[in-house]
Parts: sequence; C-alpha cells; structure tokens
Amino acid sequence: MERVSAITMKKAKTSKKPYRVSSGTGVSPVSSPPRRQCHKDAEIGSNKKKTPYRVGPKTGELLTARRHRAAAVNKALHKLYPDADCALRHRSALHLLVSTILSAQCTDVRVNKVTPSVFKRYKTAKAFAQAEPAELEELIRSTGFFRNKAKNIIGAGRVITERFKGKVPDTMDRLIELPGVSRKTANVVLGTWFNKNEGFVVDTHVGRLSHRLGLTWRSRNAKDAVKIECDLMEVFPKTDWAFLGHALIWHGRRVCPARKPDCQRCTLAKWCPSADRIA
Repeated sequence: MERVSAITMKKAKTSKKPYRVSSGTGVSPVSSPPRRQCHKDAEIGSNKKKTPYRVGPKTGELLTARRHRAAAVNKALHKLYPDADCALRHRSALHLLVSTILSAQCTDVRVNKVTPSVFKRYKTAKAFAQAEPAELEELIRSTGFFRNKAKNIIGAGRVITERFKGKVPDTMDRLIELPGVSRKTANVVLGTWFNKNEGFVVDTHVGRLSHRLGLTWRSRNAKDAVKIECDLMEVFPKTDWAFLGHALIWHGRRVCPARKPDCQRCTLAKWCPSADRIA
C-alpha cells in the first residue's frame, strides 16, 4: 500500500495539467497557453532573430517569409497612411479610455457625436465615479449596450479615483483591472496616449485584414483576437505596433471592407494571398 501510494503521489506531482483559459477570450479552454504567456512569447517579434520553422498549415509558409511580407506591408502602410492615428476624438487619457469603452459594437463616428456632451458633463474620473447611472445611460444610449457601458465607465471612474489618485494608469496590468477594459482597450490607450507599444490593437478590421493578408496562423478566424495579436506581434517590429493598428483600421475601412474589397486599387495586393479571391 505504501509503495502504491508513493507511485501515485509521484505521478500526481510530475503530471502536467493542461492550461485553462476563462471563457469569452476566443481561446480554446484547454491546450492553449494563458493570455499573459502568449503575449510574453510573442515579444520575440521585436527581436531580429529569425526562426526558420513553418507556420500556416494552409500555405506552408516559413516564418521568415511571412516576416518578409509583413515588412513590405509595413513599409507600404507607412507610405499610404503616414498620419494614421486613432479616429476617436480625445484630449486626455480619460477621454480616450471612455471613448474606447463606448466604441464597443459601435462606430467611431457615432462615439464622436456622443462624447462632447459626455465630457462636458463629466470632467474628471471622480465625476464619472459619482455619476447617476440613469443620467449617463441617457447620454450614451445611441452607442448601444448603454446600461453595461455606463456601469463600466462609472466603475472605471471609481477605481481610477480610489486606487490611482484620479489618473488613468499607464501600464497594461493596471489598465486591465478597470471595469470594461479589455486588452484591446488598454492597447488603444497605451499606444495612442502614452506612446507605449505593449501590444497590438485587434478590432474587427485588423482581424479581417490579418487573415486576408495571411499574417496570422494560430487563430481560428478573424474574431480570434488573442491569437491574432500574438501572431502580429511576432511578425511586426514592436516600435510600429501602435501605428500599424491604426493604419490597418484605416485600410480596412477605405479599401478592404468586409464585403467587396477593392483589390484592383489596393496597394497591398501584391503581398496579399487573398487578392482577387474574395467576391
């Protein structure tokens, strides 16, 4: 009995449990690494070391070749959109944070129409923290999901006031502690306001273009934001992450929409495996 128990205990100690990720992240609940580790590993995208292993089962393309295409796309986007920036109007980190929360499932144009009255009424994080939910909800109603957004904005205001002395934090770890702040929202604030490239903004446009351009190989589809971000961080230089997020969004809106992309006038077509293949 003692020997069996010892063996059993030994197996229990040496066995490795599969990674588990909470639902709603777009990552498989088992066998996928935690989000933090995924992005830590993807930081090699900022290094010059080339890894000659194959990625992308559909094309069998080498990672070095994919990085070569990514470099060409990067250069072309800098030439096309040298002034690419966030379309959300803002004058402070708090403005940008609130606007980004409101932009979920809503267009930037609509958000920009709503925020002037919001920022006129609530000028500080403390003001948001003390806001009456019904009043804030009415101001942001047209952005959709207004009850949940109001709850998150008020909650974020409270945390910023109580824990961060009324100032929006400038690190990823602290930002994602705020209610309603996902990694995407944190990346927008960090890259746009604080000029910190800690990740890659992946919205619906970036997700779509990443798949069409063949720059992601671990993601299941254009909505698998976590794995898309990991892949983009691996093929693009860290110094350009913030710019490229905005540039890809601009290109997605102007040239490569979900329906009927204009491949004939697309400057990126020569490096795009999907060119002229989407109806």
